[in-house]
Amino acid sequence: MASALQNSASFSFRLNGETAEVCDPLPHTNLLDYLRARGLTGAKEGCAEGECGSCTVVMVRPCGDGSAYIPVNGCLVFLPMAAGHEIYTVEALASQGELHPAQRAMAAAGGSQCGYCTPGFVMSLFAEQYRPGRTGSCREAGLGGNLCRCTGYRPIRDAALSLGPAPDDAFRRRLSEPAPILDPFASENFSRPATIAECVSILAEHPHARLVAGATDLAVESNLKGKRFGRLVSVDLLPELHSFEDAPGFIEIGAALTLAEIERQWRGAPAFIGEWLELFASPLIRNRATLGGNLATASPIGDSAPLLLALDAEVRIAGKAGIRTELLQSFFTGYRRTVLQPGELLVSIRIPKPFPQLVGFYKVAKRRLDDISTVAAAFAIDLDRDGRVEMARLAYGGVAAVPRRVLEAETSLIGSRWDQPAVQRAQAAVARELSPMTDHRGSASYRLAMAQSLLAKFENETQGVPA
Repeated sequence: MASALQNSASFSFRLNGETAEVCDPLPHTNLLDYLRARGLTGAKEGCAEGECGSCTVVMVRPCGDGSAYIPVNGCLVFLPMAAGHEIYTVEALASQGELHPAQRAMAAAGGSQCGYCTPGFVMSLFAEQYRPGRTGSCREAGLGGNLCRCTGYRPIRDAALSLGPAPDDAFRRRLSEPAPILDPFASENFSRPATIAECVSILAEHPHARLVAGATDLAVESNLKGKRFGRLVSVDLLPELHSFEDAPGFIEIGAALTLAEIERQWRGAPAFIGEWLELFASPLIRNRATLGGNLATASPIGDSAPLLLALDAEVRIAGKAGIRTELLQSFFTGYRRTVLQPGELLVSIRIPKPFPQLVGFYKVAKRRLDDISTVAAAFAIDLDRDGRVEMARLAYGGVAAVPRRVLEAETSLIGSRWDQPAVQRAQAAVARELSPMTDHRGSASYRLAMAQSLLAKFENETQGVPA
């Protein structure tokens, strides 16, 4: 079946309150480069991989019955993905020669020195000041992912804490209106279909096309490695990939829900979910990155796989034959490889209920937040009435070519009391099962030692926790 999308040589989006027309966009052009070419040079390129926040802009996205300003890395948004969106840059904030309160607070607190990073900080601070439902001071965490090399963070923190409620201005009034409704769109090298069937059809027509959700991985490949893609196929409009269901027997998360959206929608999530999501990069990245994308890239150091493996999750996959289900344990087939066949896409992730009695997620990295894992681990244990282990799932990332469970170590725990001797037996099994690699983040011996010590840490932290 041929795609129903009609190719167009141009598209438009709202930029700082005006219509921006884009003609013949190349799929690898990013939003930041486009803005700077138009003379909007407040946003800067610092790292080109979403690490520094110098390129921060805000997108107007749905929030309840209205909207919210969502800060994102402009360098990680492919320009065709902006079609139909509403975007603001730092140039839009000042009015009639008067600085916006977010700009004025940064200046008054001395939060700017060289000024390179300042527009990015201001845009994150702007979004935080107008955050729907905010009470009290602006959250310092809302500035996560914006890096400053010269001023230091105390004056920037002071600026954030000094801001009061959002002023009653046009920006605030805009939030009472709905966000733009996106339409299907296609150009010579880009498609944004409206249905899974249409998406599968496009993938069949273009076998070398790449699916894109938040682009936090693909855009880095394009920016830093010069990769070029013959066609990108966006999953922005596929409703099944943006669903969230909290059912009696499972949680189902659409593969294209961003990590930030998962956090907002999963009300009453267990504490370990919030702790896990917080360790996923920065708020700027979490506003774009998706759970499905993190799994489909099949990185051995992705932060989602270990916990989802420990929770015995499964994935739903769409293709020409319909929807099929695969246990996550068998999803990864090799380094950066999965069971996904040409023309297939990840639809959702399903986590069974009830959750295990004891669950822990750990991430070892050079920085606690906003960093890539050296080793990640997740453990799930169920105990019987006598305190003996009746179920154990131990999962790791960063210790093999794929995220994986250590089955021999799990088996060694079954029937044992949950104590140090049991952990020592499991640690010995971990040493037999894992053969980590050495790279610039850590040696093989270090990774193995971390894999073992994290299990001991989990046992120590869960002693005395009610089962």
